[in-house]
Amino acid sequence: MTPVPATPTRPARLAPIPKLPIFLDLMGKPALVTGGGPGSAWKAELLAAAGARVVVYTADPCPELTELAVAHPGQIVIVSRPWTDADLAAAAIAIGGEPGEEAARLATAARRLRVPVNVIDTGALCDFQFGSIVNRAPLLIAISSDGASPVLAQAVRRRIEAILPQGLARWAAAARGFRRNAARALPDRAQRRRFWDKVAAAAFAPGPSNDPALALARLAAEPTHTGGEIVIVGAGPGDPDLLTLAAVRELQAADVILYDRLVGQAVLDLARREARRIQVGKRGHGPSVPQSEITAELVRLAQAGERVVRLKGGDPAYFARTGEEVAAARAANVPVRIVPGVTAPSAAAAALGLSLTHRAHGRRVQFVSGHDLTGALPLGLALSDPETTTAVYMGRDTASELAANALAQGLPGTTPAILLSDIGGAHETHIRTHLANLARDAARLDPAYPALILLGAALAEDATIARPAALAA
Repeated sequence: MTPVPATPTRPARLAPIPKLPIFLDLMGKPALVTGGGPGSAWKAELLAAAGARVVVYTADPCPELTELAVAHPGQIVIVSRPWTDADLAAAAIAIGGEPGEEAARLATAARRLRVPVNVIDTGALCDFQFGSIVNRAPLLIAISSDGASPVLAQAVRRRIEAILPQGLARWAAAARGFRRNAARALPDRAQRRRFWDKVAAAAFAPGPSNDPALALARLAAEPTHTGGEIVIVGAGPGDPDLLTLAAVRELQAADVILYDRLVGQAVLDLARREARRIQVGKRGHGPSVPQSEITAELVRLAQAGERVVRLKGGDPAYFARTGEEVAAARAANVPVRIVPGVTAPSAAAAALGLSLTHRAHGRRVQFVSGHDLTGALPLGLALSDPETTTAVYMGRDTASELAANALAQGLPGTTPAILLSDIGGAHETHIRTHLANLARDAARLDPAYPALILLGAALAEDATIARPAALAA
């Protein structure tokens, strides 16, 4: 069996990041804070929440800081003398509460003593930054804008807070306590992965929350499919915002992703970081990975126990050779599922503010391929009805034959047509024209990007008002 060729330039799993997000264990460790203002008080409270023993060096503590020291006796201590190098050397972390000469001295000494330091509102003196925190402890989410827009980071935190169930904390705590039991009860790695996927789904399930500990024990006792499977997922037209929630869930659960050239990096960025990515792009009548090799690789990976996502641009139900992959999976007794995606015609219509149908003069939609197995325009296309909106996939190279065929069938040359390429991508292009000019304008499309042709009366700019006069006869 010929293996699927590796991508010439392997796409990065992560775009460059300005700071490395880490979670520091401060339980029982000393933390040094300077300054007595509200900023120092907030940082002292945050460090104490993480289990640190906090010593605040200030001769003038604000009331909030004094109240914290009373509320956390022995854990937050106020010392009225200046800090020394010996105090700093013993600390696991240091916080400068107020910008100024004292903070600069703290940062210089901390770096000399190799103690991580943060000075409030002074990025140049910081070894690390605090993010906006979503707390579902033991589940924590920290958001950073690298200082570019703290308000934006806080807005993101509020939105995450709004969608995460409060009960998630109990599920996370129960999962932590159950990990050792899960390893004993489910010794197979793939089996454990499936089990934790079911736990995650249960934690987000709507409705009244169960006792998570009991739910975990029940889920562990259920039979778990340990073999591999194939999930054929529609990636939509390219914009990651148009992915379905089901598609995102499958990407997050994948072991291996076989994706075609229409799938952009922004969509792949939503996948599980550990998932192996294999490009199996096909270009019409150009360099391609043969479909037979793609199908064989899907089956081989699934038979090896992998959860394989076959990621296709648009919707897998339309001109995506999905039927061949499903048939191969079933012939090999490999479980296979399909997750639909937003179609290119639907995305195109939305981008243009159009409807593909109209009650008065757009009562039918047909999706057709612009070429057959030989590259020629398929025979027998029905193109004579102006009240049919026709979406032509892969039709740029046969646009001249398409237009001649439609005109020969009696479709008026004034029938509205729209040519689109790279729908949902950074180079999206659309050209409004008419059937009579279709061949000329199709030549203007960049062949580097996939193209779509829309044809029909419903596409007229005034279609929502009245039927175009040119088509009224």
